[in-house]
Amino acid sequence: MEFYRIQDKIVSRQKIEVAVTRILEMRARGLSQQEVADRLQVDRTFVSRLEGLGEIRKGASIAAVGFPIQNKDEIRAVLEKEGVDFILLMSEQERIDFVHRQSGAELLNQLMDLIGRFRSYDTVLCLGSDLRLQLVRGILDNEVVGIELGPSPLTDDCWVDPAEVRRVVRAIKAGRPAGQR
Repeated sequence: MEFYRIQDKIVSRQKIEVAVTRILEMRARGLSQQEVADRLQVDRTFVSRLEGLGEIRKGASIAAVGFPIQNKDEIRAVLEKEGVDFILLMSEQERIDFVHRQSGAELLNQLMDLIGRFRSYDTVLCLGSDLRLQLVRGILDNEVVGIELGPSPLTDDCWVDPAEVRRVVRAIKAGRPAGQR
């Protein structure tokens, strides 16, 4: 452990690092600055300044989620090339496997982690059925831009137009309405 004597105080570097890590993890899970400050008994302005100190990128962060996608590798390549920060695409079979390979508690924990992760992005691009888009908009409090793949329930993989995905991501980055299909 590293300690620093500052006048008549002894300060633990490890204690500071643990606190900073907790703050950043809680913010990344989607908690507001005020919620984090209240839970850890620090000022909200400290949380804000900490984020400012560590910020390496200005501008909107974008995540993408979609299923059931037939050409998911092609869509992933487009999203990566356009600089999308987090991508989760699945075929119908992958979605079914994801649900069935875990217990109920594990699935719930995994879903909560994913929701927290998606909430940490400014904009979420969602590719899915009409009801899935509606559900994602209800769960997330950030901007959700949707590309509707058809009416629920979708049971077969859907081909997604890479040019449309590129156009929508570029519109999001430019701050313009992306238009929705």
